[in-house]
Formats: sequence, C-alpha cells, structure tokens
Amino acid sequence: MTKKQYTLGVDFGTLSARAVLLRLDDGVEVAEATVAYPHGVMDRVLPSGKRLPPQFALQYPNDYLFALRETVRGVLQKASASASEIAGIGIDFTACTLLAVDADGKPLCDREAFLDEPLSYALLWKHHGAQEYADRMNRVAEARGEDWLRFIGGKISSESMFPKILQILKEAPSVYAAADRFTEAGDWIVRLLTGKDLHSRNIAGYKAQYVSSDYPSEEYLCAVDAGLRGLVGTKVSREVRSLTEVTLQVSEEGETLSGLAKGTPLALAMIDAQAAIPALNVTRAGELLAVIGTSACYIIHSNERHDVPCVFGAAKDAILPGLYTYEAGQAGLGDSFDWFVQNAVPAEYVRQASEQGMGIHAYLREKAERLKPGESGLLAMDWLNGDRSLKNDGLSSMILGLTVQTRPEEIYRALIEATAYGARRIAEDFEANGIPVRSICATGGIARKDPMMMQIYADVTGREVRVGGTGQAGARGSAILGAVAGGIFRDLGEAARFFAMEDHAIYRPNPSAKAVYDLLYREYRTLYEQFGKEDGVLCRLNRMRNQDL
Repeated sequence: MTKKQYTLGVDFGTLSARAVLLRLDDGVEVAEATVAYPHGVMDRVLPSGKRLPPQFALQYPNDYLFALRETVRGVLQKASASASEIAGIGIDFTACTLLAVDADGKPLCDREAFLDEPLSYALLWKHHGAQEYADRMNRVAEARGEDWLRFIGGKISSESMFPKILQILKEAPSVYAAADRFTEAGDWIVRLLTGKDLHSRNIAGYKAQYVSSDYPSEEYLCAVDAGLRGLVGTKVSREVRSLTEVTLQVSEEGETLSGLAKGTPLALAMIDAQAAIPALNVTRAGELLAVIGTSACYIIHSNERHDVPCVFGAAKDAILPGLYTYEAGQAGLGDSFDWFVQNAVPAEYVRQASEQGMGIHAYLREKAERLKPGESGLLAMDWLNGDRSLKNDGLSSMILGLTVQTRPEEIYRALIEATAYGARRIAEDFEANGIPVRSICATGGIARKDPMMMQIYADVTGREVRVGGTGQAGARGSAILGAVAGGIFRDLGEAARFFAMEDHAIYRPNPSAKAVYDLLYREYRTLYEQFGKEDGVLCRLNRMRNQDL
C-alpha cells in the first residue's frame, strides 16, 4: 500500500486557483501552484461579445475545472509525488458564487440557448446586480420581524444567495425554470469530484442565511415573491452538512476530471476567507482575523451569540464546534488600489517605475511611505465597491481635500488609510456589541508585501497586527481540513495547532502616528454616518449613474 505522505488544499479565489501540498510529518509546504482563470472576471462582456449591465460580475465555470486540473498536476510534478500519496483533500471557494445547473450538474451557460444569457453563468461573489432584490428581501424581512435578520447584521447583502436567485427568477425566468439546482461553486466542485450533492454548512450559514439549522421560511420567501414557492428543497438543497460531519471520497469520474486518486477522502467546501482560520491557528475567541485581498474579510469567534450590526454573516459550529463565528468585511480593498492604478496614475509615474525596475504599486508605496499621517490633507472613504457593513453594494465613494497640488501617492495612501479606518470601525462595532478584540492577525498577499500598509493598520486601530507565516493561507487551511478528512487528526482545532507556523512579521502602534489617526478617524466616522445613508447623496448619484438619462 502506498504511504500517505501529504495533504492537499485547493483555494479557488477571484482571479485564480492555488493548490498547496503539505507534508504530514512536519507540516512543510512542499509545493504550490497557481493557475489564472482564462476568462477572468467578466464584468463588461460575455465571451460572445454581448455587453453586460452595470454591477455584473460573472465567471465561466469551466475555468474552475481547468484550474483544478492544472494546479493538481502542478503540485504533484513539483513535489515528484503521486496522487495516491495524498491522505486527504480540502477545497475552499469564493462565496456566494452561484451556479445554475441541470440534473447532471452541468452549468446552464454551456447550453447553446443560454450562451448570451448573462445570468446563466456563475454569479461571482462581487456580482452586485441583485441589489434591488436584496432591498426587497430586507423590506419584507423587517416588516415580518424575521428573527434571523438581527443575527446576520440586520440586512441581507446582494452578494448572498437568495437575492441572486431572485434576480434570476425576475430577469431570466427561462434560466430559473431550467435550473435543477442553484449551487455554490464550492459545493459544485465537491459534487463533480465525489458524485454527492451536498451543501456545506460553512457556506450556507454565511451566504444563504442558514440560521438555527434552516433557511428562511417558505412563508417569508413567498412573501418576497410568489415565484419562490417550493425553492428550498428542490432547486436549493436541504442536504446541509458541517465541515467534518461527513467525509466523501473522490469518485472514478472525479479522478478523470482532476487527476486525483479515486477513493481519496475529500472534505466539504469552505469559504475562501475562512480557510485562513486553521491556516493561521485562529481558533480562540478574541483574535480578529483580517483576510486582505481583492476584498477584505474580518472574522472573529465568540463563545456566545451576539447581534452585531456590521456583520455580513454569522453562524454557530460552521468552523469550530461550540463557537459562534462572525464575519464582516469590505467589498473593495485590493480592487480599490487597482482601480486607482489602472485609471488615475499618470504615464510619467509608470515610466519612472519601469525605469527603476519596479511595479507601479511598489513605486507608489515607496513614495507614499515618505508621507506623514495627515500630511496630504486627504480623507477617503472605503466605498469604491460599496459597503458590506451597511449592506449597500451600490454606495459610491469620495475623497475629500483634493487640490491642484495633490500628488498620486497622496491619493494612494489616502485609499490605504480608508481601508484601515474601515477595519477599526468594524473592530469597534464588535466590541460595542459584546465581542472583545484583543489583537489582529492579518493574511493575504497584500499583508505580506506591504509593510507600510500593515503599520498604518496598527497605528489606526491601536492594536498589534501580526502577519501570518504562510503566503497561501486559503490553500493551506484547506489542506489542513483535508488532513482531518483523511483521519490524520481528530478535529480541525488539533490539526490547526499541529500545522501552526511562526509569524511573518509583527507591527505595533506608533503612539505619535496613532494620535494623528485618532483625529482623522473621528472625521471618517462623521462622514460614515452622514453619507452612508440609503437616501443620501452618494446613493442618489449612484442611482442616476445606473439609469438611462
């Protein structure tokens, strides 16, 4: 019998998939591979050339299968290992990333009849085209006094599952009728690999309002729209299981699809950001996990239930048994910096960066690092992709203090500071509602590559910020879950402790910088309260932008 030496994790992110192979003897990452999705994020046109409406963010599901095959092949080749040496597999995925599939699990976008129908493709987590349907669901839930609404922060986001399904029902009824199942992309990958059609409780709890062991009631859904009658139990699976409740095995079809070995144990899927929890051994109450990437997720455990307005989702036992885990976040973080670089940086800066052999982000950071807190006179809001805490994905942003002397690096730094203010506001919201925040653990490529940003986070929040020791927290966390699925460890907590790594870096607050940021944060809070209102000027401007005037 082949010795089981490794555990494998595959992390499906926004732009690419990454795989990590961990050695079971000592937890060392022996190989990793990254593969970009060929079609990327489709937010302007479909592959056919058809233009997309505003706020759409779609993906082509076959890209996920391509990335799965290539990353698995890549790590096995780099490690000179065989698939039969893998003891267990875990995967994580962006969520809610929703697919409409037929009875065989095939995406409807592959049908010729739906090639030009945007809503037959995968609706990515940051698809905000369902905002009006989220608004409708919130109005009905508030009018009915639905108890679960308080537990998830008081509002459903357009990034969640049910608003996206409602959008399909109303705007693409033929897709709704043809769908045998609406499934999370992570659950879909598990189904293709194992033949088992289950819904991960980890994903359902945060992205489908699966509270107290059930979805929102049939009565509520019908009050939202009569067309949703019978949705749960037919097109949405009631077969919901916790991460370690069942262990599946790669089927013969899954082996052909992926290059993995038939019979290899496979765990249910978890949310990509939350895969960082075991990877960084954040398994106790009181430590705020900041997953910093395209967007940002702020995750914290508590021993008790609390109703926290800023959270995007909350669930008990969805990650670690006996703990409530709360997730808040920012819909645009790395996206915000990329927007600025792609649209507002002068050609001279790009030329100078190239001459110095630097990327434009690194060049801007080097210039921005020379600035003192408050020196630019700028104050920005972290709303370039809406606001998750307010559950308003259509909220636009603003930068105050611009003059003809303002330099690009000053704006770049102000955007970074805005995300730090948002992080502090979320931490304060947790504390104000009974969940203490003792420290912050950060992960993600930006956290490792940008010491200036992490120091700003420490200065703004007034807390120590430690950056985790792995650059592949999602894939590593999934691999750790895979080791549990393979029976190597008793539970996820035990596995997380075994695979724990030394920190990459630790940042502590600078008292003089914190004093300035305290003043700036006070102004940020004023703007947050005044301009974050649903009937405020920024929301009205956004509605005008999306209309045909």
